[in-house]
Amino acid sequence: MEIDPVTLAILKGRFEQIADEMDATLFRSAFNPIIAEAHDASHGLYDADTGDTLVQGKSGLPIFVGVMAFAVKAVIRKAATQGGVNEGDVWIFNDPYDGGTHLSDFRLVKPVFREGEVFCYLASVGHWHDVGGNVPGNYNPAATECFQEGMLIPPVKLYDKGEFRQDIVDILSANSRQPISLYGDLNGQINAMDLGEKRLNALLDEYSVPTARKALVALKARAATMMRAQISDLPSGTISAEDWLDNDGIDDVPLKIALDMTIEGDKMILDFTRSSPSCQGPVNISRATTIAACYVALKHIFGDVPANAGVLEPVEFRIDEDSLLSVKAPKPVGGYTETILRLIDVVFQAMAQVAPKSAMACAYGTINALSLAGHRANGARWVMFSFFGGGHGAHGAGDGLNHGNAPISTATIPPLEILESAYPVRFTKWALRPDSGGAGLYRGGLGAIYEISLLEKEADVFLFGERGKVPPRGVVGGGDASTNKFFYEQADGEHTPPMVSKMVGIHIENGQHVRLETPGGGGYGDALLRDPEIVRADVIEGYVSAEKAREAYGVVILPDGSVDDGATTALRRERAA
Repeated sequence: MEIDPVTLAILKGRFEQIADEMDATLFRSAFNPIIAEAHDASHGLYDADTGDTLVQGKSGLPIFVGVMAFAVKAVIRKAATQGGVNEGDVWIFNDPYDGGTHLSDFRLVKPVFREGEVFCYLASVGHWHDVGGNVPGNYNPAATECFQEGMLIPPVKLYDKGEFRQDIVDILSANSRQPISLYGDLNGQINAMDLGEKRLNALLDEYSVPTARKALVALKARAATMMRAQISDLPSGTISAEDWLDNDGIDDVPLKIALDMTIEGDKMILDFTRSSPSCQGPVNISRATTIAACYVALKHIFGDVPANAGVLEPVEFRIDEDSLLSVKAPKPVGGYTETILRLIDVVFQAMAQVAPKSAMACAYGTINALSLAGHRANGARWVMFSFFGGGHGAHGAGDGLNHGNAPISTATIPPLEILESAYPVRFTKWALRPDSGGAGLYRGGLGAIYEISLLEKEADVFLFGERGKVPPRGVVGGGDASTNKFFYEQADGEHTPPMVSKMVGIHIENGQHVRLETPGGGGYGDALLRDPEIVRADVIEGYVSAEKAREAYGVVILPDGSVDDGATTALRRERAA
């Protein structure tokens, strides 16, 4: 018997609200600004038998929700070797090769029982402040194995039949430079799981287990049906896209991310077999992470499809086992964020060739993971870890977003007030970066400039970024954005990293600064078709310089800020010839 549409809509909203409340609970209670302010965490509901995504929260990171299905599968497999799951069990782990991303992201998985059977699993993931390893904050661009990135915890029980295991927490705390932060984040995740179970039981009491199961089955089937319909609207055939990572932090050699996308009726094949093999440095990712990144990219493109495992039913993945997109331990994976952003970029670039009206240009393509660490005057250890924003790509309906966060997430950039209050630093600049967006009929969003001055006696600085060599690409004839730039001050002036976007062990002293100039987003369409008055407005706002207006858009701006119509017409005619 099918579920009626009204009940289905109500239950869809109720299920999503459970995940959203879990998100909100953790965001309000976490000690770590990366979770509390930046919302680098997520929650969801997962299938009792397969671990597939049933429902995801709208406030957390979509990349987490996608990859968490593999984490729940890992718990199901592990539990099967120990006689199965029990009521009151909670599993914890951060294994990036078995349903994970990188070692900073700790996962909790909890079965919810009804009438003696598992109805579904609840899962929580959050980016912890520090989990050991060689680099405070754990983004170590010089790592050649995962053991240099932090502690690796396989799936173990944090609660065994409801009994809390303090020994597990003691092990975790002993391996962190910030044990108090770890303790607060862990308890925030535990509380979020408890609330999720409470809300889910209330829903099941009201609507019954059979009705709730019918709703979840129907939502998954609806997502799969909608995806097939949207894929079938695309022209059949194979299209290709390639993009590059600057390097792996060890060898200064670019790494290729290549996609051959094939449309066969209502089926899509994403073939990454032409991508670079696994590398020494920490830009490798697991197969699960690759699939999750593609899930996020497809959800950007097919935004009206419900967010659950049904999205991937019509999609086949081809990934070589020795690829940097499918590695196993102990290959380092700490910089997974940079690689999944490039995966999203190649999906966007491929889709632009078959569906230009719904295409999006590449966003800025790096989280610029930056750590500053040292000791306060009283001897206390401090570790500032944060990520930073840039411009989003333009699209067929308008300009890209200025200074947004990466498209792998709905996270926010931590406010400077929070960072300054928590750490001995001062932001001497936090501004949009002029001319950083790609030119086009629609302009790419602007990147940003962040300059950070040290207030303590000394500190070490670590940067893990990307897009320092190959810029974010425009689509449908749009221009590329500016590349990423990083500077650090020492006694003899400013310097840049030898590998452009990655460096460890930068030492700065009181009053010295570091500065990020982040990329913008790519442009969409022919820049010569952009309305000259809109270009003029961009110049007045400081988004585009008069020189860039002339060079990229063919628009001549006079000293008084007006458009020279005659010169503009002549220049554009000359450029178009």
